[in-house]
Amino acid sequence: MSVLVDDDTRVIVQGITGGEGNFHAEQMIEYGTDVVAGAVPGKGGQEVHGVPVYDTVEQAAREEDADASVVFVPPAFAGDAVFEALDAPIDLAVAITEGIPTQDMATVNKRLGEVDTRLIGPNCPGIITPGEAKLGILPGNIFSAGSVGLVSRSGTLTYQVVDTLNDRGMGQTTAIGIGGDPIIGTDFVDALELFEADEDTEAVVMCGEIGGEDEEEAAKYIGEHMDTPVAGFIAGRTAPPGKRMGHAGAIVSGSGTGTAESKIDALNDAGVPVGDTPGEVADHIEDLL
Repeated sequence: MSVLVDDDTRVIVQGITGGEGNFHAEQMIEYGTDVVAGAVPGKGGQEVHGVPVYDTVEQAAREEDADASVVFVPPAFAGDAVFEALDAPIDLAVAITEGIPTQDMATVNKRLGEVDTRLIGPNCPGIITPGEAKLGILPGNIFSAGSVGLVSRSGTLTYQVVDTLNDRGMGQTTAIGIGGDPIIGTDFVDALELFEADEDTEAVVMCGEIGGEDEEEAAKYIGEHMDTPVAGFIAGRTAPPGKRMGHAGAIVSGSGTGTAESKIDALNDAGVPVGDTPGEVADHIEDLL
């Protein structure tokens, strides 16, 4: 099994006529993802990589029976693009775009509470179920099918952990890059809940980083609700307070929360072993399995 995406997922690419959308749509198709439509205002009637382009996500979803969309739209317009996806008859929207204004995402976040569509991202690499489907910019060739779920705020860290898991013969059910912005759709708790409900996910890797309190909230959820074992990794241990470390959400305020130490302590208290390196994370997963 998998969570959220599989070989039955029918995908719309928003921004498919642009450079990033065009390139990654082709990569997704080559991986085997069922990309059924593009959506670009004013570009309806065109065709890209054999895929029909529509003016709106709603039209694309209805005409092609799509149930997911991935957003490759420049930051200034991406908030509106996500809004359009949330208002269309689809189950999942994945926003890859980095740099969407926080004010735009605050408005999107309010809308999320009013619809059934799930959002992953923004500023994320996307989601992949190995051998079945990928939505986003994840390099499909490094993933392998197996029984370990993975959720991460960092794309690069995801790839490092997956590489070490594969070296030990441990493939993945689904890997979710939730993004590193202060306001995102699917968070750690949401992803952990999905993996807990998936009968084929036998263990989960959770890769967090400094800033915010999402990892502490996840630790609380794990301790109270999860039977599936979890191993963790926290990036940014040496970052000075107030210094942004790549992600807009990865800023430690200096108030004592959001630090690597507070996150690691919370995870340890919930029974989650935390590795100092991706190799140690793989060691913990081996022990848990």
